[in-house]
Parts: sequence; C-alpha cells; structure tokens
Amino acid sequence: MSETADMAAAAAPTEAHDQLQPFEGTFKAEVKMWMGPGEPHVTTGTMTNTRVLGGRFLQQDYQGDAIDGPFPSFEGKGYWGYNTLTDRFEGFWIDTASTKMQTEQGSVNEAGTEWTMTGTVTCAGSGDPMSKRSVIRLIDRDHHQMETYFQGADGNEMKVMEIQYVRVEPTS
Repeated sequence: MSETADMAAAAAPTEAHDQLQPFEGTFKAEVKMWMGPGEPHVTTGTMTNTRVLGGRFLQQDYQGDAIDGPFPSFEGKGYWGYNTLTDRFEGFWIDTASTKMQTEQGSVNEAGTEWTMTGTVTCAGSGDPMSKRSVIRLIDRDHHQMETYFQGADGNEMKVMEIQYVRVEPTS
C-alpha cells in the first residue's frame, strides 16, 4: 500500500466514529461541582453537539444559564473524536472558567455505553499537574452523563463534577 493510500485509510470514518452519533443534538444540562467538602454548586445550561468534518468529530458548544457568582455567563467549547492511528477516543475542551486547554484520551467499553477518558490538568491553586479522569455514560439516546474526578496531592481521587444531560427534543 502506498503512503497516500495509508493516509486515506487512516482518515476514513469508522464504526467507532458512529458511536458518537447518539450524543449529537441539543441537551439541557444540570452541572454539579464540588469545590471542597459539602454540598455541590449546581448550575444549568445547554450543550449543542454537532458532528463535523464528515462525522469524524463531535463539536461541543456549551452555554451556561446566567447565574450570580464567579462565572455569570459561562461558556465552553470542545471536540471529541476517535483517532484511528492510536485506536483511542480523544477529547479537547476550553471554557471561560480558565485559560487552559484540556485534552484527554480513552476508550469505550464493549457495550459502547461507557467511555473512560484520562488526562492531566494544571491545579489552579498550586500550579502542579493533576491527573483527571472523566467517565461518560450513554444511558439512552436522550440521556447521558459525565462524571469528572481529580487525583489530589495525597494520591486519592475525588469527584469534582457531575453533569446530567437530557435531550431538548426527545427522539421517538
């Protein structure tokens, strides 16, 4: 096979890319964030996911509902896709709560319903690197959730965020 043919084969969408299709659409989101012990801070917003570039990537556009607090008009953008060269899902996220670009890589379970993504982020308090793990669960075509965990300096993992997504116009 020629190098050009190898490149074309690697660039072609696969069944793994189709696993992102249930996430396409507009979803209301309820976000719970734990910034320490006690009850979480709860916000809401809307996530609009669009498959782009021939179905290779899921483009994510999040708009938080207006709230009082440090991020009154929170918004975020991301991409999620499948890399045929590494045989892994990859994600990228940016938002108005920081200036960091977050990346993560992972895989999906055999049932195609749970993705585990891992990466490293910079701790806002210390500036040190911190391990991050996100678990994305496809409940059904109209519901999914994401949980995010950080590994603390003590080596223990703590849940820092949970998002419940409900499709705005449920499918029949």
